[in-house]
Amino acid sequence: MDDVLRRLAAVGPFFTVAHGERPPGPGFRPLGELYGEHLAPYVAEVGRRIGSGPGRVAASTAQFGIASRLWSLGLGCAALGGPVPDLDPARLWWRLPPAGSLELWLPEPAARPAGDLGEIVLGNLAVLDAALRERYGVSAKVLRGNAASGLVGALRVLLDRVPGEPAVEPAGALLADGGPLAGTGTFVHEEGLGVAFVRRSCCLYYRVPGGGLCGDCVLRTR
Repeated sequence: MDDVLRRLAAVGPFFTVAHGERPPGPGFRPLGELYGEHLAPYVAEVGRRIGSGPGRVAASTAQFGIASRLWSLGLGCAALGGPVPDLDPARLWWRLPPAGSLELWLPEPAARPAGDLGEIVLGNLAVLDAALRERYGVSAKVLRGNAASGLVGALRVLLDRVPGEPAVEPAGALLADGGPLAGTGTFVHEEGLGVAFVRRSCCLYYRVPGGGLCGDCVLRTR
């Protein structure tokens, strides 16, 4: 697992997870705590940074960011031909620096088969999504759409930076009919041209001051 995580870090900072017995600095906590007692302060901080306040928009944006990070790690390892790290909230630790995105640390990376990718990431997000629906009223449709959009975003980067197209098949399977993210949007891949994706929901980011519409937003095509 260590080797594939080191190679994945070369893809970019969003694909990097610190690993090993020692954290890369102070302040790391189990991700499960973020989904519990630290969720409200985290959402409030996201809302402060984007200027939306600590409500539904910030909650959706926070979930989108976490989903994107998890897909980057899982899909990235699969694209490199390695196993996928176990990203259970009890295994993965986090901290939010004063500036920049969520930082992650795996004290004891555990390998799982690449075929478990959807179960690993969506199982993690299920805990977060339940809390966000209960506390902030973010709909399940929006949260599933965020997860799909984060997956496609990770895929686009990998298509640009990892030789070949090994990430396409697992991502496409997750989005296809019968997959766990079926119905979240229209996904098209053409070899040599990349991917196109239009989601069937909106992440609410257009409500952020100056936010506008995302490239895959359903509101663009209405």
